[in-house]
Amino acid sequence: MKRDAEEFDAFYTASAQRVLGHLSAMVGSRAEAEDAVAEAYARAWDRWASVRECDSPEAWVRRVAYRIAVSAWRKTVNRLRAHRREVAGQHDETTSVDHVAVVSALRRISAEQRRVVVLHHLVGLSVTEIATEIDSNVNTVKTRLARGRRALAVHLSDGGYETTGAGGRNGS
Repeated sequence: MKRDAEEFDAFYTASAQRVLGHLSAMVGSRAEAEDAVAEAYARAWDRWASVRECDSPEAWVRRVAYRIAVSAWRKTVNRLRAHRREVAGQHDETTSVDHVAVVSALRRISAEQRRVVVLHHLVGLSVTEIATEIDSNVNTVKTRLARGRRALAVHLSDGGYETTGAGGRNGS
């Protein structure tokens, strides 16, 4: 067993960085590649008696790592699809045209502005509380909030939505 461990350690040392580099290029994410490569080497160790007999143990590990990465990607995609189907199947009585317009407009402003607008207007935090939460100063929060409101107004009026009156409906 000690000989097997030494042999496997030598194999791992000689090939791991190369396999990681190959898989990173294939899947486009070093983090995902690291996870898949680690799992592939663990499986190789579990089957070392047969893997070491392969024409190329490195190719075996690379192929297994790629399959693990693709499988993880498929699981993520399937989870997202299932979530979308579930959400689409639910009818939310509270969703209004105004709500859809505001969400759409929020998606069109910068992430920093969106964050402070949501924290202030939807969560109900004060400017000071937002500054603490986002680890910023009060003046930065005020600036982002003012710019975010202006940007929202532009996007809401560009979309044909009124920005005055109750609920954005000219007071009607």
